[in-house]
Amino acid sequence: MRLGPWEIILIIVVILLIFGARRIPEVMRSLGLGMKEFKKAAGEESEEEKPEGGEKKG
Repeated sequence: MRLGPWEIILIIVVILLIFGARRIPEVMRSLGLGMKEFKKAAGEESEEEKPEGGEKKG
């Protein structure tokens, strides 16, 4: 599904109406921090799954 220019403009207008122009940077900053924490947690979990020391089982 592709978004055309009118759909993008409509989404931006709705976001402006809901949050107001002053709160948008705050909301985006919070979203960015949340994504950063998610990536950090996902990276830590994947490191736990790796075998340590490169030992071969056999």
